[in-house]
This record gives sequence, C-alpha cells and structure tokens, in this order.
Amino acid sequence: MSAGRRPELNDRARGWLRFIWDKATTADDWSSAGEPHPWWDRYSTPPLCSLARFDLHETGYVLPVMCDITPAWREVYTRVADELVGRYTTFWAAIDWLTMIGHDPAADRYPPEWLAYIPEYLRGRYDAPGWTANGVEPWGLQPDPVGADGNNFFRGFLNLLLCFHRYVSGDDRWTRPFAVTGYQDRLFEWDHHRLVEFMHDQWAERPAGVHCENTKIWPFCVSGAGLGLQLYDALYAKSTHHLHDSWVEYARRHYMGLDRRGGIEWFAFYYDPIEKAVMRLRDDVSAYASLCITPYVLPQHREFGSLLYESSLRTLGWDDPRKPLLQLHPDPRFAVIALLMAREMGDHATEARFRELAERTFEPRSFGDDGDRFAWWFNLGEEHPRGQLCSLLMLTELGEPGAWGRVFTQPNLTKFEQPTVEGVDFPRLGVSEAWNDLEAGALWVTTYAATRAARGAAASWRVTRLPDAGSVSIQCDGSDFPGWRVVEPGTIEIEAPIGDHRFRIVTGEHGAPRAAGAQRGSLVLPQGAAVNGSKTGYVPSAPGGGCCG
Repeated sequence: MSAGRRPELNDRARGWLRFIWDKATTADDWSSAGEPHPWWDRYSTPPLCSLARFDLHETGYVLPVMCDITPAWREVYTRVADELVGRYTTFWAAIDWLTMIGHDPAADRYPPEWLAYIPEYLRGRYDAPGWTANGVEPWGLQPDPVGADGNNFFRGFLNLLLCFHRYVSGDDRWTRPFAVTGYQDRLFEWDHHRLVEFMHDQWAERPAGVHCENTKIWPFCVSGAGLGLQLYDALYAKSTHHLHDSWVEYARRHYMGLDRRGGIEWFAFYYDPIEKAVMRLRDDVSAYASLCITPYVLPQHREFGSLLYESSLRTLGWDDPRKPLLQLHPDPRFAVIALLMAREMGDHATEARFRELAERTFEPRSFGDDGDRFAWWFNLGEEHPRGQLCSLLMLTELGEPGAWGRVFTQPNLTKFEQPTVEGVDFPRLGVSEAWNDLEAGALWVTTYAATRAARGAAASWRVTRLPDAGSVSIQCDGSDFPGWRVVEPGTIEIEAPIGDHRFRIVTGEHGAPRAAGAQRGSLVLPQGAAVNGSKTGYVPSAPGGGCCG
C-alpha cells in the first residue's frame, strides 16, 4: 500500500459487489429442466465465450482481489464464491459438452464472421471454436465433463474458481466429494484435490497442452489452467505448476513467430494436433490472440507475459499516443483486457488512454434500487449488465496496480489467523475497509449503507479471533466508542447504526502466534457445513435480493 493511502473498496466496487451478491444468492435453476436467470452473461464474445459458465469464473476473478483489500472481512466473498462453484457443477455450466455431440451439423452454414476463426482449407467441414464436439475421435463420447480428455477449459477454470473459494474462505468444503452433472444427467463424483491430480497427470503426458475442446488446444485455456495450478500450489503447498513453465517453452517454439526486433509477429489462436493446423488470425488482428491470454500468463511468467503484452500493443498501434485507438474487432473485450494489463504492467500512459475510452464509451452508471448497484452497460440497451466484461473491468478499479497478479505471486495466507469481522448484515450493511495494522495492533473497519434505504437502522456485528477481548478499546469517527461488549474471550460485538462510520479497534494483535503450533503463512482449516447437495448435485440457495426483475 502506498504511503497515505488506505485499502478500501471504492463506490464502483461496492456497487458491483452489491449486484453480484444479488446474482449469486438469487435462486435459479441450472439443471437440465430449468434455465439460469437471464442476468448470467451467456451473450458476450460469441461463439467462443457465450456461455453462462464464463460469467461464473469471471465473476470469481474479483473476489480474491476484493478480499485482499478487506482481508479482515471475508464472509460476503465466501458466500458468493460458494454459490458460483455450486452452479459450476450443474448441467448449464457444462451445457456445451453435454449437448454438442459429434461434429456440428451446421458447420457448412456458419456466418462470415465465424469463418475468420477457421483455417481456410477446413471451412465448411470443421467445427467452429465453441463447438466442443463431445464424441468425435480420438476420444469418443465421454459423459463426465470434468474427466473428459477434450474438455480442459472446463476443469481448468473450475479449479481456478475452487481456489478462489479457498483463498477467501479458508474452508476445505470443496476438498470433500461433490457431484458434477454429466451427459444425460448422470452424476460424477469429484473433489478439489482429485481434480487437480487429474489435470496434472494428463498435462504431464501432453507437453503441447491438453485439448480444450475436441480437438483444439487453446493457449487461452491452457494458460488459465496453469494459473489455477499456481494458486493451488500456494494454497496447499503442492508442486503442480511446473507444467506451465514447460508449456511456455513449447509455446515459444511452436505457437508463435518473432520479427527481427524480437517482437511477436504472429501467435496461435489455437492448435489442432489431429488436423495438424495452427490457426492464426490474419494480419494485425493476430495480436488479439496474444493479448487475450496475458491476464493468465503474466502472474505465472512475467517475462513471457510482458513480451505478449508489449508485442500485442505495438502490433495494434495501441502503444503510440500519436495514433487513435483503432479497435479492429467490435467486441470490447480486447480493449478491456488492454486496460487491465496496462494497469497490471504499470504502463500508466496506455492505462490513461484506455481508461478515457472506457469512461467515454463503455457507459459506466449506477442502477437498481436507490442506485445501489454499479456496472458498465456498453450502450447495448440490455436489461442486465454483461457480467463477463464488467468483472474484467472491475479488476481495473480494485486496489493498486498489480493487485490481480499479487493474488497469485504474493497470496495473503495469514489473514485467517488475525482479528476478523463477522456477522455483518450484508447487503443492508457493507464494509469497505477491514484490515489489521499489525504494527499498531489495531483493526480498521469502515462501514457504509450497502442498501441505502437501510441507512440509520440498528445493526450489530462481531470481531472474532481477538488475542484478549477484555483489553480492547474502540474509537468511532475519531471519538471513544462505548457501544460494544465482550461475548466470548476472543470475541466482541459492536452495535452501531447502519451508515458511514470508521472504527479503530485496538486489538493488541501484532502478528505473533497466539497458540502453540500456530503457523504463519499456512491456512487455518475451519470445519465448514456439509457440502451443498454433496453427492446429489448443486441446490440453489434460498431466494435473495433482486434489482432487475
């Protein structure tokens, strides 16, 4: 944290958190007999990403970064992450794998814009990206979407989401057996550790990368799978991530070409080892393929990620402030990724250019009851904001530059041992600041009315994991605050009206282990409740809030 700045969720982050809470906690039916609520984004970037599953894992991206800003308040992220993982085990999460059986019967009737994603000599007889083609050779029909040979992206991003749940909760519930819906509603039992073991063993046999859909290997999905392994290793003290380093060397030799300056001249969109085809986008558009994987590569391999970023921007002319920001593809996803990566890289000039573009053309605005929610609407005139694009954009609003990458390179695993805020009545009451100043032995907490109509109402919340609750003292908005009581030796309860208040709670927590055997840098493993629908499939939560009908 920079001197003079404090970690806090800004107004936009609070509004986006309010909306994703609505989405995650509002019951909808993701089974084969139902359909997800239309606010789950299955519309962006067709035919590649137009699946509600992408909204699940991309919504998950913001949770660990928000958690790093308020590490002493995590329960809201835990609840959202749990609901996202639960939906990821359903029919609708794997609908492509479970319904796109065999080759696409419409392969000879694709719209012209899809043909750009298919090698010319294969057009008319080749499945478009996004058609998973379960059942084709060499694998045949495989009913389990997690255990399928040609479905790497499904389990890769499931692992990433499972890691996010673990990172914000410290809970091991998804390491216990849970059910995943397969072909014809068959259920398959997995747990987090077994899933990663499968990924590792399969990838170790295939240095080119695992098929992300039959029969294509995508650098996008392979690098995403690698990012999940990186965080898994940090969370569980394992050693699976070396596979990505080996893949980077393979990609340097086979998936890219360099120009005379050492920049990337072309980069593979995907590789089909059966057809022996390396698919490249034509001309300068090829740089979109290298740019779109940088959020996954940079935290894992800084040098390779920097090469991808800098070469992509140079090819597109986005690194030259004298040139207009021409977007060669109408999809805003690529400009969003450029903004995110400029911020991660500390490229302030490029960040400023894309931020100005976003403010001017991506339609940022508040919405919902009393303007409590926030999103970008992209001038699409739709009823709900695009979750995939908004989650990527929200990463540019959170924390300081590099906040996304630090989740993977400098994960905060000590937060579970420190004083923690619990029992907050979200979404009526929100917490924008919650962190332990271990040097001063104080916990800083700032509250706000997450539902503005609740402002002024009575509320209470607790601080747990205190070294000695009897020795606590509290100030609120700069004055001594008497509205609290000890409820257990390590827990106090605070009563204060819902609204904007800043608390300084002297806890005496300076970071030393409190009990014999306590270890810094390792996870505490609380016993969570039984897995939601443990062996019978995900059961949506009880109805929660709604703001958009």
